[in-house]
Amino acid sequence: MRSPIVVAAALAAFISGPALAEDAYVVGITAALTGPPASTYAPAVEALRIYIDRVNAAGGVNGKKINLVIEDDSAQPSKAAANAKKLLTEDNPVLLLNASLSSTYAPVIAEAKNAGVPLMFASSVCPKDVYPPASEGEFCTTAFAATYDSRAALAFVKETAKEPVKIGFAAMAIPLSRAEIDFAESQAPALGMTAVDKEIIPPPTADYTPFATKIREAGANWVFSWAPWVTEVRTFEALRRLDWSGDYISWAHLEAEDELKRIKDPKFYVLGANALFEDALPIQKEIVDTVKQAGGKYPPDEMTEGWIAGMVIEAALKGAGPAATPAKVQASMQNLKVDLKGLRGGPIEWTKDNHFRIKQYYRVYRWDGSKIALVKDWFAYDVK
Repeated sequence: MRSPIVVAAALAAFISGPALAEDAYVVGITAALTGPPASTYAPAVEALRIYIDRVNAAGGVNGKKINLVIEDDSAQPSKAAANAKKLLTEDNPVLLLNASLSSTYAPVIAEAKNAGVPLMFASSVCPKDVYPPASEGEFCTTAFAATYDSRAALAFVKETAKEPVKIGFAAMAIPLSRAEIDFAESQAPALGMTAVDKEIIPPPTADYTPFATKIREAGANWVFSWAPWVTEVRTFEALRRLDWSGDYISWAHLEAEDELKRIKDPKFYVLGANALFEDALPIQKEIVDTVKQAGGKYPPDEMTEGWIAGMVIEAALKGAGPAATPAKVQASMQNLKVDLKGLRGGPIEWTKDNHFRIKQYYRVYRWDGSKIALVKDWFAYDVK
């Protein structure tokens, strides 16, 4: 597993000890660098590290370096809790990050609140507490968003389907994935869709065939999955092995671009809030060049989430000033707008009451037979 390299690099940057810590902004992160869902999180953490390394090489923020301290929680709540406690009591960060499954949220949130340190979710799904009226100390840069994603996915299905929709759902058995699929199921009837099956799949599942079989036998001609990529893609592939010929839409996690090229199925749609690297934007070329120069272990097209998190951290620390404290960082984050240069349909913009963004933009892609194609361009929802 490559993630230990990420951890080692981060710790090596930190090893010069207390003298450096006093002259640097300390940012801690607990992340799922190993375990089944690591493919969704580890590339984002590496991208964040590369971004912070670049900022430091250019002189840091407000003349100070950023010390990024990374701990692996393997997507286990107990490890995440221990990591958060260690980071908050030993490393004294001005900002704590979570990049792991939603099952780790409760203990990490509790530790951050107890310490009075702002908590930012980066590459991990945005919890409801960041939406208006937002919890004072919680923020989120991640593209995917509970309830809004289901609305966007089902709206796309409704306008795309050429026959009555019988829809199946697939979630991972973790809190936010399950809650989102429950929400999607509740919305389907009002859109004229018949919800025929819902599968809640345990994280360590080795064989997805039984779950796919239930969806197929229920007569689904569409499936919506909102879960870590491992659940989304393995459910789809199990359905295809059963000769299911329906349409499938899932969230476009970091893996989606390379996976669309691998799978080459024109009825496999991905809905996302990040522009894919097929767009060849100047900022994407910058990411490619920087990752290559840094010897990155993951493809550049899996780096967007971590890059955006880095942009936001840099802006938040700049606003907090050279003598930043957790309270000053939190105040800076409550009045923040970051231009993402096309990586999304609009900026990250936070206010005192909204720690997600003002508008949430979406795109839909699929494989069109020879390349990844844009099926539906940016469309937006006001976040209220």
